[in-house]
Amino acid sequence: MQKRISTDALRGTLVGITCAVTAFLIWGLSPIYWKALKTVPAFEILMHRMIWSFVFLVPLLVIQGQWKDFVGALKSKRILGILTATTLIVGINWFLFIWAINSDHILQTSLGYYINPLINVVLGLVFLKERLRPLQTAAVILAGMGVTYLTIQFGELPWVALAIAFSFGFYALIRKVAPVSSLVGLSIETLLLSLPALAYLIYLDLNGVGSFLRITWRLDLLMIGAAFVTALPLLLFTKGARRLNLATVGLLQYIAPSCTFMLAVFYYHEPFAPAQLWTFIMIWTALGMYSFDSIRHYLK
Repeated sequence: MQKRISTDALRGTLVGITCAVTAFLIWGLSPIYWKALKTVPAFEILMHRMIWSFVFLVPLLVIQGQWKDFVGALKSKRILGILTATTLIVGINWFLFIWAINSDHILQTSLGYYINPLINVVLGLVFLKERLRPLQTAAVILAGMGVTYLTIQFGELPWVALAIAFSFGFYALIRKVAPVSSLVGLSIETLLLSLPALAYLIYLDLNGVGSFLRITWRLDLLMIGAAFVTALPLLLFTKGARRLNLATVGLLQYIAPSCTFMLAVFYYHEPFAPAQLWTFIMIWTALGMYSFDSIRHYLK
């Protein structure tokens, strides 16, 4: 019996790791997908992403038996208010990400998602009154030094990276207080933006400047496919996270910005100056300290 339990636990862990790794790989390699849509304005891509994601998510709500939860959440003023706020924030985050990729700032998106776990620690300190452990404090300070160094060297704040990190951090912070599943939450968020998005796309089409059904069928399929790039990794991540401990998920999350970093430097050949290298080294060191502290605290 003990052997069976161990085997089942091992199988669950392997499934969890496979799902989580796949999700992070999709997120990390997604710049390739968005680059293929470079001829379409970033805001228009975002509108299609919202609409097609909602269309894709509706049958999933039914299949997974969460349609009643979806309807119930829509009837709750409190939940709807919270998700309206997260909708605006995630919309900003997605727009910045798409715009940055298609404006050749992929390195900054990578830096933003590397910084994000440390931003979460700071937001927890400020808004949730969480206390920082000494090594966490040192990690946050080192990351701040990295950003400051880059700013001084280039004479310009890496605002794209910081905006992506802070927007995703605030999104996670606010979503914590909404008692809904990831699937229900994302479905409502895409619904709330789908209505104005549809109106905007109709306006573009009536003025003859919309991209959908006007350029190539390949581009049309890519815009529709934005739903899969959005929803599939989230579903895989949710499935994986349920089977893994937080320390494992925390380490696996660095797969995504690492993939993005390698794409930026080795595939798209974005400029990578020594100042950027030193900044990334400081951020990587800070994340190493943070991860070590998290694992040590988890194992206590």
